[in-house]
Amino acid sequence: MTDITELIMDDHEWFRRQFARLDDASGAAELASIWTPLASRLGTHAAAEESIFYPRLLHRGADADSETDDAIRDHNKIRDAVADAQHHEVGSPKWFAAVARARAENTGHLGEEEDEGLPDFRKHASWELREQLGRRWIEFYAQHQGGRGVSGADVDPEDYLAEHAEGNE
Repeated sequence: MTDITELIMDDHEWFRRQFARLDDASGAAELASIWTPLASRLGTHAAAEESIFYPRLLHRGADADSETDDAIRDHNKIRDAVADAQHHEVGSPKWFAAVARARAENTGHLGEEEDEGLPDFRKHASWELREQLGRRWIEFYAQHQGGRGVSGADVDPEDYLAEHAEGNE
């Protein structure tokens, strides 16, 4: 079974491992070899959640509006930190500060999502829907390999909620 909640959590674990690998890296080349795919996947993951997961949570979850609003705001903070890192030389103090901000924002987001949004969705979504969305998740990643076609632009939470409100899907 291809359960979207499991695929999201697999990504979360991958993010944690990659940030930990940065701790052990030495030199700009090694840092860049870890950071470049990590930064790209952070953006792809946020876009996939906003495209596939959160619209369905809004129609199924108990506290979905609040969870979704919070997630979009978290994604924006992560995107902003990743964008900031791109403006600095890899390994420089400003680069490390931006990466640390991305890590902290991501860590907070993952915990909230794993404690709130994902359990809420599991309780209110059928296995069939979870599997269907899991297939869409895999297709999304295949279509956006290496972040291809992912804008990285912030998303307005109010506009997002209005666009994906019940009846607009």
